[in-house]
Amino acid sequence: MIVRTERLRLRPYRSGDEAQLLEFYSDDDVCRYLLHGPWTADDAAKAVRERQDRKALADGALNLVVELGEHVIGNVAAWFVNDTDHTVELGWVFSPSYSGRGYASEAVEALLNEVFALDRVHRATAQMDGRNTASARLAERVGMRREAHFREDWWSKGEWTDTLVFAVLRSDRSRTSEQ
Repeated sequence: MIVRTERLRLRPYRSGDEAQLLEFYSDDDVCRYLLHGPWTADDAAKAVRERQDRKALADGALNLVVELGEHVIGNVAAWFVNDTDHTVELGWVFSPSYSGRGYASEAVEALLNEVFALDRVHRATAQMDGRNTASARLAERVGMRREAHFREDWWSKGEWTDTLVFAVLRSDRSRTSEQ
C-alpha cells in the first residue's frame, strides 16, 4: 500500500530504511517522550524487520514510513486495540528537521483517511506523554479531541509522567467533510 498526498508518500518499510530512520530516532530529543531511548544501528535494523510485514490495517496493523521526495522524514502507524475490530490507535514520529511545514499534519490526515476507509473502524485514538505538546497540537490539528489527561500514571525513564488521550470518531470526520 502506498498513500500519496500533495507533497508526501507514505509507504511500507523496506530494507534500506534503517539509516534514514536512524537519523532522527538516534536523537535524544526525538525519543524523550517515546517508550524507548535513542536507537542504535541494531535497533533500527530490528524495527525495520519487524515493521516490514505490517502493511495493512485490515490485517491488524499498518506501519508506514513518510517520505518527502526520496528522504524519510517520519513514520506513522495504526493498530487495533482493546481486542476490538472497531477501535484503532495511532502513533507517529517525525524528524525535527522538517517541523513547522505541515508535513506531520498532512501525513497523519492521510493515515486517518486510510483508517476510516475500513468500514468497521468507528474510533481512532492517540496516547502520548503529557509533556509532548507538539504531538498534542498535531492531534488537535487533525481533528482529534482531548478526552483524558491521566496524571502521573506511567513510569517512564525514571520518572512518573502524565498521559494524554485524544480521539476522533468516524462521525466527527463526516461532519467535518460536510462543512
